Amino acid sequence: MVANIRYEDIVKVPKALLHDHLDGGLRPATIVELAAEVGHELPATDPEELGRWFVGAADSGSLERYLETFAHTVAVMQTASGLRRVARECALDLAADGVVYAEVRFAPEQHLERDLTLDEVVEAVLGGFAEGSAEAGNPIRVGTLLTAMRHAARSQEIAELAVRHRDEGVVGFDIAGAEAGFPPTRHLDAFEYLQRENFHFTIHAGEAFGLPSIWQAIQWCGADRLGHGVRIVDDISTEGPEPVLGRLAAYVRDKRIPLELCPSSNVQTGAAASIAEHPIGLLRDLRFRVTLNTDNRLMSGTSMSREMALLVDAFGYGWAELRWLTINAMKSAFIPFDERLKIIDEVIKPAYAPLLRD
Repeated sequence: MVANIRYEDIVKVPKALLHDHLDGGLRPATIVELAAEVGHELPATDPEELGRWFVGAADSGSLERYLETFAHTVAVMQTASGLRRVARECALDLAADGVVYAEVRFAPEQHLERDLTLDEVVEAVLGGFAEGSAEAGNPIRVGTLLTAMRHAARSQEIAELAVRHRDEGVVGFDIAGAEAGFPPTRHLDAFEYLQRENFHFTIHAGEAFGLPSIWQAIQWCGADRLGHGVRIVDDISTEGPEPVLGRLAAYVRDKRIPLELCPSSNVQTGAAASIAEHPIGLLRDLRFRVTLNTDNRLMSGTSMSREMALLVDAFGYGWAELRWLTINAMKSAFIPFDERLKIIDEVIKPAYAPLLRD
């Protein structure tokens, strides 16, 4: 029964997370400490007050305003020790929330202000993830995605960086940043290189800009997954007795292209009016490859457990739906098939089995 799903029980079930930004998930207390070390001025120095500031500043209805909050987190992630600490704490926090597999992304090019090289940045983050995963009370595997900024001109360099570290924990590539005016086709060389290298990549698309961004990401660039992709709903008509899919929406569903949906973040940036009105409900009913994600835990004041609880409240989801979302994410992960299957069969399904019986 839906009414019997308690938040504390949601925390305990295994979860898979595909869309989480490292610089969007710092602990407020860590930001305060690291800012003092590097001399960065913050809008507040009390951790609780600072945490509230991040959520409030991000809650603007604008993706551009939302992205401005990252100036403070990126500023304290410019040293190897700072990066390592943030990554370690990220793994610990996700494990404490019941996440057993996570892909956490970050943009190495944004962490060079204190003379680190791109490789040193990646090595520090990978080291932190390894430490946190080893220390966590609950088992967790963290894969890393390297992100290139779509307004910059370093995507080829970052793609090569990702491939260079593929055997050390980097499992994929991404581009991010403001969509309008910066189409993914500007980075075709990088995507073609990644395809030649048999390497996985996702693309932020269909969050703020709409169907053209999604179409380019898939049909021009060959994205394996869509980062957000929520605006695919613009190609679905709900005016008649049954929803009617346009050609792009039908293609995305037919090809089982995963959608990395982030409900709380989408409400903050104006991509959805509320959780209850978020297209995840319709997309799930239409059996798209829907996955549930956090995006930026600090800015949204959220966690995977909270995102699940919001869907339980908004759509009446039960354990069957939460299990479906979790398995979807694990199926869509950028690690080898046999490793995905092992987590599904040996971790996720056994944990949900007694809950589904009850």
